[in-house]
Parts: sequence; C-alpha cells; structure tokens
Amino acid sequence: MMYSNIPSAQTLVLYFQSRGIKNIVISPGSRNAPLTLSFTKNPFFSCFSIVDERCAAFFALGMAQQLREPVGVICTSGSAMLNFYPAVAEAFYSDIPLVVVSADRPTNKIDIGDGQTIRQEDIFEKHIGYSANLKQDSTHGFEQVKSKDKQETIQAYNELEIGKALDIAFKTFSPVHINIPFEEPLYDLMETPIVELSKVQTMEDAGKVETDWSRLFPIWNASPRKMVLIGVNPPEDLDGAIVELLANDESVFVFTETTSNVHHPNFFPSIDSIIAPIEKSSDRESLFQSLQPDLLVTLGGLIVSKKIKAFLRKYQPKHHWHIDSKKAYDTFYCLSEHITTHPNTFFGNGLGNFQKIESSYRNSWLQTKNNYELKKQAYLEKIGFSDFSVFHQIQGEIPKDYQVHLANSSTVRYNQLFPMDPSLHVYCNRGTSGIDGSTSTAIGASVFYDNPTLLITGDLSFFYDSNGLWNQYIRPDFRIVLINNSGGGIFRILPGFEETEEFSTFFETSHQHKAEHLAQMFQFEYLKAGNEKEVGQALKNFYEPSQKPKILEIFTPREANNKILLDYFDFIS
Repeated sequence: MMYSNIPSAQTLVLYFQSRGIKNIVISPGSRNAPLTLSFTKNPFFSCFSIVDERCAAFFALGMAQQLREPVGVICTSGSAMLNFYPAVAEAFYSDIPLVVVSADRPTNKIDIGDGQTIRQEDIFEKHIGYSANLKQDSTHGFEQVKSKDKQETIQAYNELEIGKALDIAFKTFSPVHINIPFEEPLYDLMETPIVELSKVQTMEDAGKVETDWSRLFPIWNASPRKMVLIGVNPPEDLDGAIVELLANDESVFVFTETTSNVHHPNFFPSIDSIIAPIEKSSDRESLFQSLQPDLLVTLGGLIVSKKIKAFLRKYQPKHHWHIDSKKAYDTFYCLSEHITTHPNTFFGNGLGNFQKIESSYRNSWLQTKNNYELKKQAYLEKIGFSDFSVFHQIQGEIPKDYQVHLANSSTVRYNQLFPMDPSLHVYCNRGTSGIDGSTSTAIGASVFYDNPTLLITGDLSFFYDSNGLWNQYIRPDFRIVLINNSGGGIFRILPGFEETEEFSTFFETSHQHKAEHLAQMFQFEYLKAGNEKEVGQALKNFYEPSQKPKILEIFTPREANNKILLDYFDFIS
C-alpha cells in the first residue's frame, strides 16, 4: 500500500476509507495523479478507469443509483470537470450521492495565463449539496505557497470540509464536490501516511419535523376521491402491506409509471391511456371533473407524463400532500403539505387510522382501464411495423428479474404504454430528463447488479453517448435494444411538427447512422431487424448466455411512427 506524499491527498483517501466509500471512478490526467496513485495502490478501493469525463460521471452515477451509497468520481484540472456537470445535475435532482473530486492548480496559477486552469471553486454551485474548496498544503511543492496559515491550521480546515461534504452525501443523498489544489511534484509516494486523522466528526441529524397526524387523518377519511401519484421510485421500496392498503380502498385511485416500480391490478400504470381519450372527448369537462381528486398524495421522484401535469394544474385538488423525507416540489401549483417522512412510515401509521368510505371513484375508472386494454390489443392487430409495435413486442419478451434502463425522450414515453413484469427493476435518468448519459448510467449500474441488465434506447441517445461503450467493465450479459428510427422521432408528435427540410435538419436531425461498426469496435455481438418477424427471430436467443454483450438494432419507419402513435389515442377514445 502506497500513498501520495501530499497531505491533502492522503487526507481525502483516509477519509473515504474511514467512511466506507470504496468505489472510485477515475478519468486520466496528471494533476489528479496524487489521488489516482493513492486510490489505486490501496486494496480497500475498487477503481474504474473511464477516459471520457462525461461518461465517467454517469457511470459513477449508475453505480451510486444501484448501490444507494456514495461513489467517488475523480478528474484532473481544467475543462475536465465541466464534463461532469450533466451527471451532477442529474444526481442533484434524482437524489443520488455522487462525490465529485476535482484536482486543481494552485490558487496563484489561476487567471494568469497558466495552462489547463479554470475557476473551479464552487463551479457546481446551483446543483450541488455542498462544495468543499480545500486549501493548498503549505509544506509541499517546488514553489512553497505563501500562506498566512500554518500547515496544522490548513489540515484542520481540510478535514472539516471533507467531513462536511461526505456527511451531506450520506445523510441527504445529494451530490457533493471536493476541489483540491495540488502543486508539483505530483507523483512522489510514501509507504506510511504522515497524516493522522483526528476523530472523524459527523453531522447531527436535523431535528425531525413532527407530522400532525390528528389533522391529516380526518382529511384522508373525509375525502371520497383520493388520488395517489407515484413518480420515480426505487424497486422494492414500498412495503407490500402499503400496496395492498392502497389497492383495496375503492376511494383511492393510484397512478403509476414504469419507473415507479410499484404494481397491482387495481392500479393505473398507463396514465396517458386514461387522460388522452378524455382530452379528445366531447364530454371532456365532466369527465375531467369526475377524475379530479379531493386529495392528491404524491410520492417518489419526477413524473414522466405531461398530460397528468396539465390535468392536475387545471383541475386542482383541495389538498395536495407530498410524502418525502427530503423535499417536495409544487409541481401542480397547489402543494398544501410536505410530509417529511418515508411513505412506508406515513401509510404505516395510517393502517390503523384510515377509514374506508363508500366511493365509486376507483372502480368507475377500472372499467375504462379494461376497455382501453382491449382496444389496445385490437389496435396492435391492425397496425403495421412501427415504434409502437416494437415496444409492445420487446417489453413482452424481457426475462424476469432483469434490471432495465430506459433512455429518455421517445423511449421512456413509449415504455409507459405497455406493461412491465413486476420482477423487473426499472430506471431512467428523469432528474433532468436528458438524453446524455443513458448508456453510461446503465453500464455503471450493471457492475454490481446480481442479474443481467438491459438498456432500451433510441438512436439519438445511443449515438450521443457512444463513448459510454469505451471501457472494460461491460459484462457479457449486458444487453442493448436500440430502436433506430433515423432521428429524434419525438419531435414528429410535438405541436411544431412540419414535413420540411428545416424541421428534418434542425429538430428531428434525421440521419442514416447504424450501430454495426460501433458494435464491432467495442466487441459487442450485433443483431439487426427491420420487421416484426425479424424482431421475433432475434429475440429468441438474444437473452441467452454469451461470451460478449449484445446489441439488437431495430430499424423502424421514420415517417410512419408518429401517425401510428397519435392514431392509437384516437382509436381507444
């Protein structure tokens, strides 16, 4: 075991080890050499090398998302850390404890024309749980730093800042940033650290906000129309007894999405299949009023459906409670209560206090749900090969217990229209809903997952993050289904669509790219399909064990997809 001879580098590594942060993703560079050497030469840590910093940060995010614990990601100075920003923003809005560590040039080298220097301190200010800007050690370097502080004072300050950052990562599941200036020499090592950490201090938990159950229970019990809307949620997070409580109350209408990872026959998993037909109905006003809840209870993260947001903003409930121990967004402009606890705690307290009241709220809409399911099957039998038919086909063939990652844009939206087996663990980067990093996140998340991982992605998202395939950690059981509709097909269903060259070039960004050569370069087995029969043939052996990971690229008709999707909502209306 070896350590950098720079005190601040030793301090960081020792702190990580003391707090049990053992997974470290490293992008190459020279300024971060003290950290790279110290982490990679310590057997406590598992280190991963990812060249592209944007991919590295999303890879680490996927790991932290899967493990539900802090993961470190390290880069050199300069613009390298700016490539971390998309993943930092995603971690911020998705509550993922990403620990970003950036090596910096000495303070006196900033803004004087020195190479590979930018203003790194507080660079993630608007999207970070905490920024720890460490001080440069006064006892190290060819150019001794002019500091009014003694090394003992600097050491104490650095320890305090690192401790604060890691506490926040652990206790609030927020991303944090630690910026460390290093002077040369950068590569000198020693066997025994000169730093001895003082007692590691941890933050005291903030005082809990007590929930006034005596005020909330009467509102619940007096509301004949209660809607529970579940956003992005970790698999197996909601207790089975709570699911049954909600499912067996006829006054409770539960909307879920595939990213909710919550299932029950009495729930409504395809939000747009309920709301879109109402939008098209001549009786829309009375139908929306019958769907309008007295009480809206939301839990989990962000919601995919734009239609449910529009509906609840116009037809607001009398009360809106959000249940989350950390934060509550006023998504529908009517938030009345932030219940700062876990949903299991809230509903667990309700088990003996909630009263069932006579209501037709849920059952009247269950019939609507059954009707659209029958119509959807009839529609599938009459349409041609398309994105719509492909998503139905592939989602019905995913083996049980897979981890499934969804790219954003069209992929996650089509995915909502078809059922997912309850055994599947479904993820999507919905914090910022960007197409950047879906592949890298899925690969990072697959590293420690017991079962295989499937990424379902569109062509723009896949090609955008193609560097995500550039690493040595992709397991042979990793699978990618790539739906290639030759551009950003989602733009063809948005209000601004027009069949013009300008639209095709600047919105849809149509192209003729294929993944075959990328698959060859990154050692993937490659399959392709262009019709329903070929998709079926490819899926027969796609999930079988193999020596290499696999990509199945499915080519769909760019100019037909949007009409088939929009006609679906007309058909079930």
